[in-house]
Amino acid sequence: MEWSVVLEGLLTALQPINLIWLLFGALLGTIVGILPGLGPATGVAVLIPLTFGMNPASALILMSAIYYGALFGGSRSSILINTPGDGSSIAASFDGYPMTLKGQAGQAMSIAAMASLFGGIMAIIGFIFLAIPLADFALRFGPAEYVMLFLFTLSAVVALSSGQMIKGFASMFLGLALSTIGIDLQSGVHRFTLGIPHFTDGINFIVIIIGIYALGEVLYNLFSNKNAIKNSHQRLGSKWFTKEQWKRSMGPIFRSGPMGFFLGVLPGSGGTISSLLAYSTEKQLSKRKDEFGKGAVEGLVAPESANSSAAVGSMIPMLTMGIPGSGTTAVMLGALVMIGITPGPLLFEKSPDLVWTLINSMFLGNLLLVAINILMVGLLIKVLRTPANILYPIVLVLSFMGAYTLGYSTIDFYLLIIAGVVGLLMRVLNYPVTPLILALIVGEEMEQSMRRTAIIYENPQAVIVASPIATVLFLLTVLSLCYPLIVKILQRKKRKKHGASM
Repeated sequence: MEWSVVLEGLLTALQPINLIWLLFGALLGTIVGILPGLGPATGVAVLIPLTFGMNPASALILMSAIYYGALFGGSRSSILINTPGDGSSIAASFDGYPMTLKGQAGQAMSIAAMASLFGGIMAIIGFIFLAIPLADFALRFGPAEYVMLFLFTLSAVVALSSGQMIKGFASMFLGLALSTIGIDLQSGVHRFTLGIPHFTDGINFIVIIIGIYALGEVLYNLFSNKNAIKNSHQRLGSKWFTKEQWKRSMGPIFRSGPMGFFLGVLPGSGGTISSLLAYSTEKQLSKRKDEFGKGAVEGLVAPESANSSAAVGSMIPMLTMGIPGSGTTAVMLGALVMIGITPGPLLFEKSPDLVWTLINSMFLGNLLLVAINILMVGLLIKVLRTPANILYPIVLVLSFMGAYTLGYSTIDFYLLIIAGVVGLLMRVLNYPVTPLILALIVGEEMEQSMRRTAIIYENPQAVIVASPIATVLFLLTVLSLCYPLIVKILQRKKRKKHGASM
């Protein structure tokens, strides 16, 4: 690593025009992230025409700023109104929204911003030293390894349903069933489409997310005659987190950041899987398991740190191999090719100044986004002062607009309503939603990986020992499913020992 190139990249990133694009991208990304259904991929796609004719470094700075800016913004709506901006913001609602209901919205948003900052910084450091080796490692993941990775992720999330794992499995199987809707890519057969052409490409999981969380939350409050947000008006709390909250957050932040980074490097994993896995891992490690889902600060900072670092990690396969690590980087890849940048191993040799400009801009962008998001806390928190008879219609309008812009079909309206009713029923019956959402997201890719694995290996059991990576992931899957049982046995022995000593 030549420090002259690093310094040159920093000076390029600090050029006034690049700082303007960085600020513009960060602000736009934050706004896009807040609006349900849009997400970073949409924000980047909309601005692709703007990058034509731009300096390649400026174009890359703009697109990457929109990317991680949207990740910062997505958690704002999750925390304030329980409406994730996109899939990667789901986990932020688990404890972020309960913190809002407890009058800690300002603290939740400020500490989430700090978690994203530290997650991003850890990932940038990893990018600097590990980009090429990690890209080579990611190439070792074949169909068998991906099957085991998806199984481990699903099992870890189901393990969150400690005490009601049967309901967790039921929720997961419903999500897997929904993921099979559409044309079977192997045989061309239409599966469960009900003769509706719109379903031939499957169900867009963002519509389901918006329906279950946003519409489901509105329906729950209407039918239960509750105004949870109104109750939180009495004590909006501080705009800055406490020393105790930061102390509790440090461990989860620094554990989840590297996890999100490594998962982000794997093509197709993305922020959704990394944030959900970080949340489930943190819950299993925590001594305050009972607080999760009720406003535990650890449950908010862990997925935020992982989500931010996964975004940086997903750029590694795009830049080093020309393989997009997420939907957003797939859009970015197309844009880079159109403006004359050819991603691949030679990019680091032929254009190191471009790579280092990007790395320095990501560091500056994360600092800028923290400042923007903390300054916006006071403005965004005013959302909570909006009367329910005004706020809920706004949430509904945003939800229907977000669903429509995904496919421009009224069919998604009906799907949104059905998802909202399902979300209401699952909440009333105390069924966990997370396994359903994750299974819906990874179901199609998991099925295709299983089919490719079946073609490669005649004996299905050979998948487990297909490679050391697959074996390790299988053992982690078994461990995650057994973990709640092991904890219960240890707690029972501890109680018996304590009772005997009394």
